[in-house]
Amino acid sequence: MRTSEEYVEKLYEMKKNVYMDGELVGRDDPRLAKSINVMRKTFDLVEDPKFKGLITTLSHLTSEEINRFTHINRDTEDLLNKQKMIRKACGLTGGCIQRCMGCDAINALSVITYELDQAFGTEYYKRFLKYLEYFQKSDLTAAAAQTDVKGDRSLRPFQQKDPDLYVRIVEKRKDGIIVRGAKNHITMAAYADEIICLPTRMMTEKDLDYSVAFAVPADAEGVKLITHATNPRPRKMLEAPVADFGFADSFVIFDDLFIPNERVFLCGEAPPFAGLLAHTFALYHRHSYTGCKPAVSDIIIGASALVAEYQGIADKTHVRSKLAHLASVSELVYAAGIASAVAGQTSSSGTFVPDTIYANVGRRHAGMNIYHEFEILADLAGGLPATLPYEGDFVSSETRPYLEKYIMRRADVPAEKVHRCFRLLSDMLCSASSGASALAGVHGGGSPVMEEILITATYDFEEKKKVAKHLAGIEE
Repeated sequence: MRTSEEYVEKLYEMKKNVYMDGELVGRDDPRLAKSINVMRKTFDLVEDPKFKGLITTLSHLTSEEINRFTHINRDTEDLLNKQKMIRKACGLTGGCIQRCMGCDAINALSVITYELDQAFGTEYYKRFLKYLEYFQKSDLTAAAAQTDVKGDRSLRPFQQKDPDLYVRIVEKRKDGIIVRGAKNHITMAAYADEIICLPTRMMTEKDLDYSVAFAVPADAEGVKLITHATNPRPRKMLEAPVADFGFADSFVIFDDLFIPNERVFLCGEAPPFAGLLAHTFALYHRHSYTGCKPAVSDIIIGASALVAEYQGIADKTHVRSKLAHLASVSELVYAAGIASAVAGQTSSSGTFVPDTIYANVGRRHAGMNIYHEFEILADLAGGLPATLPYEGDFVSSETRPYLEKYIMRRADVPAEKVHRCFRLLSDMLCSASSGASALAGVHGGGSPVMEEILITATYDFEEKKKVAKHLAGIEE
């Protein structure tokens, strides 16, 4: 396994293909530093005794110890450990741990490439296993590029006026394929080792050029990353862990990109395999979300409880009710992830797959509640997070005495603790980073409507109707 220093060293050696605010930049650009800190944590925690048995496991291919973010889940325990690891790690970085994207992508490929081979006599699974061994031995990070830019949402891929609005195969060669198109909202693409491209939806017989999956080095010729970094407000004086971590998302452009055959895992096969791959990745990613979203809720709950304590209202009935609601959302989402792991099943490839209903119910419940959680935090905090004076005013000899006097809440809580609490609340509620995080809470891993589609498509409503008919005395 790599150290975080080895990860960063390789990252900084990669070819420049990241564009930020009109500039072509290297991965050592300071705007990416806080995002890279999140990835560093996934390597550093290997040495943390609190993560022993969580962030490392044994490869089912080589029996060697590997980082769990490169692991293929084999049973319920694997899914439960992944979920627990993500929740604990996200609590240390203040939000999304990001590296689960690649983990979820390789698990989806492990399931669907095997089924492709069974259906068509192809060698995708053999290719995948060779790639997986390289991925694990090299301890790689990967961005999962799934969401196409889509163009006119009322039209299918083949119907678009511009055929490149979904990633497509433009040429098949003896030694590989040429692809063109773009994926959007791709977190960590600018600081990943690899980009794994997956279909975004079901494809029809007329969409076969769009039925494609592959892996490519993130700095490959033909890959361009137009990137937006979301960083927390810098701390000039009052250093705090919340200011150390960020995230960055990219338009991932595939500009006539060549993919050698050994890295192609789906190439124009007939339905339903593009859709199955899209669904399977989303399923794994939504299960991961039942770990990371409760971690975000943990932070909101902690901040809500802390500001209520400092303001002397923690014992009020309406406050306890709000905290109970926050805890209920968090733990129900986590419980859905546990249920999804317990009710999961082993696929034909031997890879363990989460239960669809529980994973999607958990993700939908999280997305539908995220803004209400922030509403509760804002209600308990009051207006000060929006009008908090600058850090410098709290250290200036002229203004500090006034602020220390008038920011006081409970007499037994020092002014600096109150100030630090409200600066955290300001970061969580009023910053550019908080706005992006809240929107990601709705759409990251799939918008609520996508969970609704999967739930209504796979839930056994007929069985429930039988219960109602029995009680109503309606005979079949």
